[in-house]
Amino acid sequence: MSLKNKLARLKPHLSANPVAKEDEKVKTNQTSMAGQIPYQDHWEKENVYPFFFDNNYCLVRETTYPLDQQHGNYCFRDFLKAVEMWNAHSIEHPLSAKEYLPEELFFFDTETTGLGGGVGNTIFLLGYASVSGDQLILRQHILANPGAEVPLYQSFLESINYKTLVTYNGKSFDWPQVKTRHTLVRDHVPKLPQFGHFDLYHAARRLWKHKLERLKLSVVEKEILGVERVDDVPGFLAPMIYFDFVESRQPDGMLGILKHNEIDILSLVTLYAHLTFQIFGYDTKQTRRETFEVGRWFAHLGDSSEAEKVFNKLSDGTDWSSQRAKFELAMQHKKQQKWDLALELFKELASEMDGEDVAEACIEAAKILEHRYRNYSLALDYSLKAGELLKKMAYRDRKKGLKFQKALQTRISRLENKRKKFPG
Repeated sequence: MSLKNKLARLKPHLSANPVAKEDEKVKTNQTSMAGQIPYQDHWEKENVYPFFFDNNYCLVRETTYPLDQQHGNYCFRDFLKAVEMWNAHSIEHPLSAKEYLPEELFFFDTETTGLGGGVGNTIFLLGYASVSGDQLILRQHILANPGAEVPLYQSFLESINYKTLVTYNGKSFDWPQVKTRHTLVRDHVPKLPQFGHFDLYHAARRLWKHKLERLKLSVVEKEILGVERVDDVPGFLAPMIYFDFVESRQPDGMLGILKHNEIDILSLVTLYAHLTFQIFGYDTKQTRRETFEVGRWFAHLGDSSEAEKVFNKLSDGTDWSSQRAKFELAMQHKKQQKWDLALELFKELASEMDGEDVAEACIEAAKILEHRYRNYSLALDYSLKAGELLKKMAYRDRKKGLKFQKALQTRISRLENKRKKFPG
């Protein structure tokens, strides 16, 4: 049979526009599915609408807020001020939004069927907020049934255009879990973008672990941000409520989870602003201890210039924060080999502080006197003073205390020998 005759026989089976025919098929499927969504009228009253894809659907909710709306002690416009501050300064910091536009950050949180990692833990709610014009837009993508992960991730990823995630413990949990679940559907949905990541949990821990027994976001937002939740669904109930929703299709329980997730995300916006104001010393209610922790954070990052600025602000007092600021300032001088300045501060602290703190100051003074000034007699005096203090107290960390005492005895023995060998 000739090729012409073969084509003639196949002609009735060929579509002149196969793409159009496929689109028509999808539209037909979507139309038929639309009437089968349980409680659709109820969902739509809550501004929740279906997203159809791959012969299934997820649910999407979108809510907008004016930037002047208050959330606890802050309004959302304060976030714009925070980004502006980063762009106006050259400080290098893990939370720096320098060279970012406000709309390039998105505040992200999930709800899952469990707290463990791996493929056995399913994300049933992806929520995020970002600035657009004069509004904050919050979107939530809901897994309508366990088999709907393809539409869930398609709806989430098809319009993502951001530089950086902002989460609370998201580096350890939320985003790794998204990567795990995305692996299961990656052949059917867009790739995961490469994002930067600001994890505010680690920042909160640095600044407030001294005052908060727990650092859950709900605790931080209440104690630090002034956010009061009303009739909130506890997060630990979310998996049970979702499983009930899958079985009953009734929206009420899920609507409570959506509200819980919404507040979490809104609190991330204001927490980022608050942390920025703390770092820059812009918060008029910042405590001296918080100021000290900011300085110590800069010191940990190796930014001696910014650390010294903060510690100098505190060093003129007599309270705990002032004394610790002086100690950290002396350590900065030591790192920069400014031995005279460091020794002066350590000597001053040795006469002002008490307990473990004065013992540390004495030892630091002894180190400089021994190794930089060869003043073995005075170095021994400070070492002996530290030893007497340690005998009278219970060390906060027993293991650290024993190690410290052992090192101190070694130092005292060495200094006694050096003093005999090099008297005067």
